[in-house]
Parts: sequence; structure tokens; C-alpha cells
Amino acid sequence: MTKQKGLKIAVAGTGYVGLSISVLLAQRNEVFAVDINEEKIKLLKENISPIADKEIIEYLATRELNLIPTTNAEKAYKNADFVIIATPTNYDSEKNFFDTSSVKQVIRLVRNYNEKAVIVIKSTVPVGFMKKIKNELNLENIIFSPEFLRESKALYDNLHPSRIIVGTDLASKKEINNAQNFAKLLKDGSLDQDVSTLVMGYNEAEAVKLFSNTYLALRVSYFNELDTYAETKKLNTEQIISGIGLDPRIGTNYNNPSFGYGGYCLPKDTKQLLSNYKDVPQNLIEAIVKSNSTRKKFIAEQILKLIENNNWIKSPVIGIYRLTMKQNSDNFRESSIQGVINELQNIRPNIKILIYEPMLKEQTVFQGYMIEKELIRFKENSNVIVANRFNDELADVRNKVYTRDLFHLD
Repeated sequence: MTKQKGLKIAVAGTGYVGLSISVLLAQRNEVFAVDINEEKIKLLKENISPIADKEIIEYLATRELNLIPTTNAEKAYKNADFVIIATPTNYDSEKNFFDTSSVKQVIRLVRNYNEKAVIVIKSTVPVGFMKKIKNELNLENIIFSPEFLRESKALYDNLHPSRIIVGTDLASKKEINNAQNFAKLLKDGSLDQDVSTLVMGYNEAEAVKLFSNTYLALRVSYFNELDTYAETKKLNTEQIISGIGLDPRIGTNYNNPSFGYGGYCLPKDTKQLLSNYKDVPQNLIEAIVKSNSTRKKFIAEQILKLIENNNWIKSPVIGIYRLTMKQNSDNFRESSIQGVINELQNIRPNIKILIYEPMLKEQTVFQGYMIEKELIRFKENSNVIVANRFNDELADVRNKVYTRDLFHLD
């Protein structure tokens, strides 16, 4: 990683959001990638990506970047022009809100070391968070910039952004200037210079993120419910979806049936948006959240019906092919197939399940279920193989694979 000057930027968090933006900005600036996970920092110092992302892996290995991985927060935040916070905010089902404690912790830490730095929140937060934290901690120089990234495609989506949105205090010329400067940083690091850029109020920017992901969840749920109907009525789902997609108003994005939406963003963002509707009339948002649970239960029931129709299977073994959300991803969190596993166990508690997940290199058990590390033995020992996303390495046992992946798209 070469040394080249520019602004000094610190990024808190080296997950998909934090690491991708660190690499993006390190092309032209001095960027400190901060994380408390020493193993991640050790890998980054060796130019090895700790996450599965093709472009991040490539850029770390081949590009001249001024990227400084560190666990030393003081070194990173002191004298920084911008501090970008990209720590996780998981949805707290008891409080019905995101747990934003990690964001608040970093904000306080930054202020201890550097009162002049412009703080940029990249973590997903509930509508109203920015105004509340700004008043609560008496903050200046703080903006919000939602991310719109796909798992395993995070750096690609930063290099080719669909849009750049920054939320700020529109009553302050200084804060508007901070927002415009940060938007320019993102634009300068991208490969597409004709990028739509919007500067708006805090609340509106927070809402853009939640409504965007909830709409994507709506698309997933819609086509999953279409598939549920077609499978129940013995219709050809692929033909129906192909016919619908030819309407240019509908198109072909997010139309491939699955076991449900999952991953880092959609499950928590839909629930968060629903909680923001507490005092607002709604039906649709709640239906999207419920639809995802209904889909997983339906899938589990279909798998069990498939087994029951094969009377020769006295003690069936259900093989789970991959726990990750999509191909080329290393993320298990909130994956839909785990929801299906839970539903299978709820319906038939003593069901035998065998898991094939090469990302679990050191483990032999996952949540009480055995892991088979050899694909050949996994295929042999599974009576039915359940795959949220089909892979060609299952082609030789296609006759015992249950999937709703009709178009082989993530």
C-alpha cells in the first residue's frame, strides 16, 4: 500500500460498508481503517480481504492504496478531516428499534480525540436518529450518508454508485458545505462521474434508506408469493414471471423466487421502518414483514411433503446446501435458509439435517446440526438437498434438489 497524500480519513468498521468505502477513498486519500478485531486488521495489513468481495480482494492485492489498517482509534481519529462510522446497527426486537449503541460510542470517542472532524454516519439508523443525537451530544459537523450496497458487490457498487445521498442540517450553510464536500469525495473515488447527487435533510435521508430496502423486500415478497400460488396450483412459475417481466413498468429485477429475503439489510430495515409507522396508518409495510415469515413456513412444508411422497425414505436426511444468503457471499446473518431450518424443526422436531457450508472451515456442528465438509459425501448422505440458490456442482444430483431458484440469479 503506497503513500500518497490527500485528506486524512478514518473509517470505523471494516465490514462490507466500512471496508469498501475505505478502499474507495484510499485511492486518493490517506485512510485509516479502524476495527477492534485484531485478526481482521492483521489480514488487511497483509493486503488480504477479511470479507468475500471480488473487487475488494483485487484492489487490495493490485492497486496502490494509502490504506492504514489499525486498532488504534486515537491514532486514526486525531487530526482526521472526516471520520466515517460504519459499525453495525442490529435491530432490537424488544425495543423495536435499531441498537445504535456502537454508533454513539464511536461518536463520543471521536469527539474526545478530535472536535473538528466531520463525522459521517454510514450505519443504518432509524428516522429521527441524526437530529436526536445531534441535540443530545450537542454536535456540529455531523452528516448522514446512506449506503446502497449489495453483499459481495460492495466495492463495485461504490465504484459505480446508483446515487449519492447525504443528509444534513439544511439550516446550516457549514453543514451543507460538509455534505457537498463528502459527496464530492465519493464521486471522485468512483469510476462513474455522471452520478446523481442529492443533499437533503437528516430525516429524509434516513427515510430514503429504509424505504428503498423495504421496496426491494416488497419485490422479493411479491414474486415469492406468486411462486407460492403457482406451486400450490401446479402452474409454471417461470413462464408467469417471464410474461410479467416483459412489461417495462415492471421489469426483471428482483423477480427470482427464493426462500425469502435475508442478509444484512432487508430483514432489519423492514422491521425498523414498520416500527417507525407506530403512529401512522399502514397495512402494506406490516404485510411485507409477515410475508417473509409465511414464505419460509411454506417452503418448509413443501420440503416435508416431498419427503412424505417418497414413502421409501424411513429416516430421511435433509441436506442443507449452503447457509449463505447468495453465491460468492460469506454472510450467514439472517439468511432465509436458516429460517427454513427453524420452520422444519418447529414442524418436525426430530428431523435429521445435514449441512454443507465450506465457509465453516473449523466447525463440525452448526446450531446442533452436523456439518459435512466433503461435497461428495454430502450428496450421498442427503435424501433431499435444499438449496436457496442452485449451483452447477449440484447438477449431478438435480433429481433430489429442492430449490425455487428458477433463473439462477441472486
